[in-house]
Amino acid sequence: MICFNKPYGVLSQFTPEGRWHGLRDYIDIPNVYAAGRLDADSEGLLLLTGDGALQARIADPRFKMEKTYWVQVDGVPIEAALAALRQGVLLNDGLTLPARARTIDPPPGLWERDPPIRVRQNKPTAWLELIIKEGRNRQVRRMTAAVGLPTLRLVRAAIGPYALEGLAPGCWREL
Repeated sequence: MICFNKPYGVLSQFTPEGRWHGLRDYIDIPNVYAAGRLDADSEGLLLLTGDGALQARIADPRFKMEKTYWVQVDGVPIEAALAALRQGVLLNDGLTLPARARTIDPPPGLWERDPPIRVRQNKPTAWLELIIKEGRNRQVRRMTAAVGLPTLRLVRAAIGPYALEGLAPGCWREL
């Protein structure tokens, strides 16, 4: 299995499309495939494997493998917003499972994003840690927007027991 720190602007597939890069720009290993997806405008941990059963166990929501995200949001969270995330948020495709949600300091050692996020001088930002067991399309972004905290930056820090831990953007390690 491969742990890859997917940079912003890279798709979770080997073939590039339009302005987005593909995994083949970073990983030259035959017969490995992404176990799950991470949007091009999100960063962080992507697992790749050639083991179909392992790929299904990681990606299939039935196995409810926890995914940990660091989310920079536009605004300052109030307890009601965090409580809503912890209870489950009603999205257009139904109620999410409850998330573990808390405010955190900016993650230590987090790299600068290229390109940088937009900054508004009169609007503060904050960091959240969200741990979810689902994987709906753009779920974390939709959840934070639903509680009034639009996502500015999204970094997946861990999938189950697998974590980024010192892996620079665009780099990978074999487990």
